Amino acid sequence: MHVAETSDTPLKLLSIVIPARNEEGCIASTTSHLHVELNIHGVPHEIVVVDDGSSDKTWAILTDLQTRIPQLKPVQNPGPHAFGRAITYGLDKMTGDAVVIMMADESDDCRDVVRYWQELNKGYDCVFGSRFMKGGGVIDYPVIKLIMNRLANLFIRILFAYGLNDTTNAFKAYRASTIEAIRPILSPHFNITVELPLKAIVRGFSYTTIPITWRNRRTGVAKLKITEMGSRYLFICLYVWLEKYFSRGDYKKSTPPSAETAPGKELRRCGVSDP
Repeated sequence: MHVAETSDTPLKLLSIVIPARNEEGCIASTTSHLHVELNIHGVPHEIVVVDDGSSDKTWAILTDLQTRIPQLKPVQNPGPHAFGRAITYGLDKMTGDAVVIMMADESDDCRDVVRYWQELNKGYDCVFGSRFMKGGGVIDYPVIKLIMNRLANLFIRILFAYGLNDTTNAFKAYRASTIEAIRPILSPHFNITVELPLKAIVRGFSYTTIPITWRNRRTGVAKLKITEMGSRYLFICLYVWLEKYFSRGDYKKSTPPSAETAPGKELRRCGVSDP
């Protein structure tokens, strides 16, 4: 699936932004495995881990790892703290021209990060992963959370009339230019996971979807509290929905008049609407 005009600008550096709060049991393995996988495939990278007010040994582990992994760039979010704020802080600190947002608990597969990089290099502005398309999968997903996930994603699909079936998944990839174009980022909490892709789609950035895998964390405590997030997800969905139908295209990605459709690519041009 792809929309709008793809980019011909080659990418030079992939930033991986990882928010981490009290992840002493897994942050070392997450960053080490990711670094090894990216090195094997020759992906130029930096790993920006945002310590979001941890009270355990997360920061000490990160600073120790940095002596052995020069591509690791740990930063501390001075606050206020929250999942979305930590991601935004990491996006502010990254230096790459592409970014993958990844969880700290090894629930995301680092091999999929390589595939994200490869797809972005085909010219897409965004690459979205789906755990619920052919080739994707989940391991040990709590049943109640799974039911709530599918209902929330069905609601978003109906509201926006599009085919992406895993919008709420945080594990996605973007060109840095796309992130800049969808600022300001409003979501301080887990609703950032839907704000970023929905804004990118509504504003006409090109994207494709690939199957990814997910497994439940084996250490630590999950930070997402479903009962606290319903109204926040609804707020950001309605906010972007209002932009889609009432902004008259003011925030749409513009396509240069000289741009030509690449051979073999099915593209739709999006520009700023006339007043």
